[in-house]
Amino acid sequence: MSGTNYVKKETFELMRVELHQMKSVERPAASRAIAEAREKGDLKENAEYDAAKEAQGMLEAKIKYLEGIIATARILDETNIDTSKVSILTKVTVTNIGTKKKSTYQIVSEKEADLKLGKISVTSPIGKGLLGKVIGDITEVIVPAGMLKFKVENITL
Repeated sequence: MSGTNYVKKETFELMRVELHQMKSVERPAASRAIAEAREKGDLKENAEYDAAKEAQGMLEAKIKYLEGIIATARILDETNIDTSKVSILTKVTVTNIGTKKKSTYQIVSEKEADLKLGKISVTSPIGKGLLGKVIGDITEVIVPAGMLKFKVENITL
């Protein structure tokens, strides 16, 4: 895990709760499942044991990933956000110059990104392309489908 993960206080608390759940409930359950499968005999031909070990490995990977995010998290205070330019946690309304379609996105951390809710990651191509822009700026963003041009129309919280 490298870099800093900027998150809102609510997201940080949700991550801490999720991590606690994984460590205190899911981890012991995974250990129990392995123990139960081990009791059923020959481990070479025990598919239940293999599945339990694989599930435990995936759980441990998720725990490690979440611990990394929490360790590098920086909690952002929305009251200190500068809306004169696009930055993390701002909502930016843009016009796609090619299609004339207006869209509003909130720039958020990777953990909070959800395109259906209009939340795009600060590390996504569009997020990176909009960072630091001010109202009236035009930016070109290279996405998998090609190049998009956006004009920044408005910046709010």
